[in-house]
Amino acid sequence: MKKLILGMAIVASAFVFGQKADVNAQLQTANKAAMDAYNAKNYAVAAPKFVEIYDLLKANGQDNKIYMYYAGLSHALANNSDASIKIYTDLVNSGFTGVETTYTAKEKKSGQVVNLDKATWELMKKNADYSDFKTEQTKSIEPDLYETLASLLLNAKKGTEAVAIIEKGLAKFPNNAKLKEAQTTAYLQSGNTDKFVEGLKEQLAKNPNDATNWYNLGVMQAKTPATVNDALTSFKKAVELKPDFAEAYQNLVYTTIGDDGKVVGEINALRKDKPDEATKLIDARRERFAKALPFAEGWYKIAPKSLDAVTTLKEIYVVTKNMDKVKEMKAKEAELSATAK
Repeated sequence: MKKLILGMAIVASAFVFGQKADVNAQLQTANKAAMDAYNAKNYAVAAPKFVEIYDLLKANGQDNKIYMYYAGLSHALANNSDASIKIYTDLVNSGFTGVETTYTAKEKKSGQVVNLDKATWELMKKNADYSDFKTEQTKSIEPDLYETLASLLLNAKKGTEAVAIIEKGLAKFPNNAKLKEAQTTAYLQSGNTDKFVEGLKEQLAKNPNDATNWYNLGVMQAKTPATVNDALTSFKKAVELKPDFAEAYQNLVYTTIGDDGKVVGEINALRKDKPDEATKLIDARRERFAKALPFAEGWYKIAPKSLDAVTTLKEIYVVTKNMDKVKEMKAKEAELSATAK
């Protein structure tokens, strides 16, 4: 799993509580250990330390879930998917937003701005030595929670769970592009191919220059005989947008040719008793191969070291009776086969 880069930075916290000195000392120790591990990219060590900070605070009456968020993020960065998924799921279900209010005031004598807890900030308003009393709220990280949880679930191949989380997220953030994109993948992973195709079309309506989505749409359309022509259009669009898209060229070849094994079987079955019908099938087969030829040549041009591309192009030259090219491709095929050994 690739690293998750979220928009919220982890910063060291100064603890000012009314608890016993030993509790405060534990918090300071755990906080330092967590921050040191996180900054050293030792995320597997940082994660349980952030949980420890959360537990210490909760035991003393402060349910500050931001530390569970830090723990979940650290688990994700350490590729501990199950632990991260559990934490993010709990955070999402709790309605946690990460929004925090900071309270500041300026000390008139020094001009220094100081951070205060809410109660002290309210008391200080009566103190003539302070001015410029301000509050500021941090940005909500709730969309990030949904996006990251969806990504974690998809990476863990939990498509059905991902669909549920994404739909819940989109109910709150209907214009979230990342969730919309993830939803399309989640539909495919969960086996809902109709929804997957629908999602691809929605994405392409918003961004018609996405070659990958055109390719994926073509793959789905090629599965159904009624939409084979649509698949060819989609694959052509993909290579138009991305001229070196080898997989799209490959699928243009295979989709144009169709189920050749089945056709060859039918031809062989008809040769003896119905030669005229067999001839018609042979002519139609040669025509399909001729249509596939420019796609196969395009595939070979951008993937000259692909044995599949070379072998396929050779077979097309055989069917279209271009024996000089057959000889050339046989030599290339032998060269690549020898290299692969």
